[in-house]
Amino acid sequence: QVQLVESGGGLVQAGGSLRLSCAASGGTFSSYAMGWFRQAPGKEREFVAAITRSGARTNYADSVKGRFTISRDNAKNTVYLQMNSLKPEDTAVYFCAGTISLYAPDSRNGYSSWGQGTQVTVSS
Repeated sequence: QVQLVESGGGLVQAGGSLRLSCAASGGTFSSYAMGWFRQAPGKEREFVAAITRSGARTNYADSVKGRFTISRDNAKNTVYLQMNSLKPEDTAVYFCAGTISLYAPDSRNGYSSWGQGTQVTVSS
């Protein structure tokens, strides 16, 4: 199992930007499809974005399309989430997740490895 550590969260004003990073170790990173999920207080963990092993394909939740971009650098064993035009409703703990798969699942059940999460707070 790959180990995942997120970073880059913080407090930002509405309309601002943040870039999250997720560093992987202990596995062959290029074998893993990667995803980002988020969980707000009192809510279920929800899908945000995912990327295939090579980075050729991505998919996004409707709520973040056009504002967030997922990318990866297999040489650095890292996946990123660039978040622009942030809104207060984007406030949540953001988790990265990995799975050995040809596809990039949009379901929590599709992932076997999870990070501990990083807090993102967007003030209005």
